[in-house]
Amino acid sequence: MNNKLDQQGVFITAEIHIKNEVSLAQGMAAIHQFCADMNSEPGCSLAMALQSKTNPKQFVFWERYDDQAAFDAHFAAPHTQAFIKAGLTELKQAFDYQRLATEE
Repeated sequence: MNNKLDQQGVFITAEIHIKNEVSLAQGMAAIHQFCADMNSEPGCSLAMALQSKTNPKQFVFWERYDDQAAFDAHFAAPHTQAFIKAGLTELKQAFDYQRLATEE
């Protein structure tokens, strides 16, 4: 693999749920658009939503940013703020990781 996913960066895994009062179709449309918007951000090399096989309103986001500045810019981006303010989903948990360091 010869791409940015092989390189150091900020790797985020986040579990979100579409709220009960929100239709699956509305929530999925918002998630699709949010991922498209994230993938257009400078410094974001991956934004992918994975849907649970057993709970269709449960998703895991996989994201990779070149550095902390790109991740910080993601949260300041208008589309991120709009997604949060729309209130269609709730964040259940998030993890911030980096690639395993190589031995020197």
